[in-house]
Amino acid sequence: MSESHSHCLLRVPRLSLLGTVVVLALGTLSSPAQAGEEPVTTVSHAPGAARPPAPPVVTPTPQRMTPAGRDLRVPDRVRLVLGDDVDAPSVDVIERALASAGARHIDTGPAGDAPSASRAHRAKLTVVAGSIRDRAVADALRAAGGTVPGTLVAEGYSLASRGDSVVLAGNDGDGTYYAAQTLRQLVTGRHTVAAVSITDHPAMPLRGSIEGFYGAPWSHGDRLDQLAFYGDIKANTYIYTPKDDAYLREEWREPYPADKLSDLRELIEQATAHHVDFTYALSPGLSVCYSDPDDVDALKEKLGTLYDQGARSFYVALDDISYTRWNCAADQEKYGAPGRGSAGQAQADLLNAVQRDFVDTHSDAEPLQFVPTEYSDTADSAYKSVLREQLDPKVIVQWTGTDVVPPSISVADAEAASAVWGRKVFLWDNYPVNDYGQTTGRLLMAPYDKREAGLHKALSGIVLNPMNQAAASKVALFGGASFAWNDEDYDPGRTWRAAAGYLAGGDPATTRALLAFFDTEHLAPTFGDTDWQPRAPELSARLADFTTAWSSGSVARRRAALRDLTAYADVLAGAPGQIRAGVRDPAFLAQTKPWLDALDVWGGALDATLDGLRARLHAGTGQADFARAAELAEQAGAFTTIPGTTRPQGPIKVADGVLDTFIEQAPKM
Repeated sequence: MSESHSHCLLRVPRLSLLGTVVVLALGTLSSPAQAGEEPVTTVSHAPGAARPPAPPVVTPTPQRMTPAGRDLRVPDRVRLVLGDDVDAPSVDVIERALASAGARHIDTGPAGDAPSASRAHRAKLTVVAGSIRDRAVADALRAAGGTVPGTLVAEGYSLASRGDSVVLAGNDGDGTYYAAQTLRQLVTGRHTVAAVSITDHPAMPLRGSIEGFYGAPWSHGDRLDQLAFYGDIKANTYIYTPKDDAYLREEWREPYPADKLSDLRELIEQATAHHVDFTYALSPGLSVCYSDPDDVDALKEKLGTLYDQGARSFYVALDDISYTRWNCAADQEKYGAPGRGSAGQAQADLLNAVQRDFVDTHSDAEPLQFVPTEYSDTADSAYKSVLREQLDPKVIVQWTGTDVVPPSISVADAEAASAVWGRKVFLWDNYPVNDYGQTTGRLLMAPYDKREAGLHKALSGIVLNPMNQAAASKVALFGGASFAWNDEDYDPGRTWRAAAGYLAGGDPATTRALLAFFDTEHLAPTFGDTDWQPRAPELSARLADFTTAWSSGSVARRRAALRDLTAYADVLAGAPGQIRAGVRDPAFLAQTKPWLDALDVWGGALDATLDGLRARLHAGTGQADFARAAELAEQAGAFTTIPGTTRPQGPIKVADGVLDTFIEQAPKM
């Protein structure tokens, strides 16, 4: 993101630091360490040296983070000093953070405004946030044990905390905001924050989501919530292209009514406040006449309407259309018979005109983005060849991987795609989207996975195509943003657990319940018969271990296996209630309701099954328990998706092929 995204900038004189300086931030993003997560650090220790306490997990994983001693104390009164490149949203994060950390009094003033002696005595910490280009901020960073990087990567930041001093320094306004998001996660207690040194920046410049699915779109409230969430996870891109918005596709030439334009303005303002680019994507391919100057002008005029609302990032979508026919006779006359090569030429002309005559004439606009008609695979074609040779090199090209829903993406795959398109491609990753047949009745809540470390070398960025259920999509989006920020040190399981901790607000019991629920919705299908992530792997492994122990015939092993499985069955059975009580996001609860309701009943069916097996251990038949389990399983299978909320509709799936199979086969064991 460019520095033009820093709004309401508070510019103050150069800092005059009269003692210890501290920058501290805390917020709603829970520390995964509080939810039972293992901490991560890159530090090494000399043999025999005292090991400093490990800091909590930070997601996305910073490029470099080392512990720096004992936790810092957060006092009752804190002085807040603001340097260059600190916008109002960043100040808001810091102020809410300090209050959450236990500071009851925050004295805010411009840099160089020394506090009175009495106030300085009471304020044990001085909070300083500003640009790393500000010499005083850089000096304070070094004094606190931090390092000023030799190259200032856009959106990067440095953070250092040692003794009673912490410094937050952004490479730009975005970096300062992201540093605050990191510090939110460094809180280790009500009045403590971890001592660390961090140097961090994103590996990929574009990170976020594309609302490009079919079926029920997100509500306006969903979108506002998502944009705030993206700020929390350091995602900077939201591409607005819901298929149901007629003004994007079927009626792309028509102006928006005032109410819809007002909603778009509000979304753009929300995106800006959370350091997200609102990217407006127009889809003219169903009816555009490429050779008609009036259509080209209409396209530029429509984009200009969104520019007037504050949008600075634009996109032309030419996916899911045919290039075997033209939309007007004039294109036949200009480009010849329809086909791959002629379609490529027509599209190159259109896109180059938009880049040259619209984007290039607005100095604060981002480069044009584009999804081609051939958006998957890496094979060359006449279509790709023309675009590779003639498309303006500034235009960013999207690619969905080696298939529409690829089971994996390697560095070699991305390099091949970048070669065939003549530029780094921008990945449109069709996960966790659930708008196709193989996803019927499912939430896709497995971690973001099977994307190879090192992809930043060949990709300009990654956006995930989410589910109709916006709040439930946060699990995968959490991982996608983390991977795009630091793909070299991305751990799917660690980030998955951090996502659960985020939704749980740091509560360990709710985190545990969410992970059990996620496991029952752990599946990632493709368009074919191949699943690229397995069904309910945790539950499947536990049931397999139980079956092996039960088959041994040993009474002692059977009893032990029953105890172990019963403990996990209790977690499953209690998960819906714990989630309803512990998750603060009402949209998550509303959108996952049929799955939670079904899990309630499936949990009862598993309990009844274990009661039946337990009865057999005591010379009973267990038939009544097994009959009750079968009845509950039938009830659980009757839940369906909420009408009108997803495509396709169908019966709710909960650990299907795993839990239902065990309950069915248990009476025969």
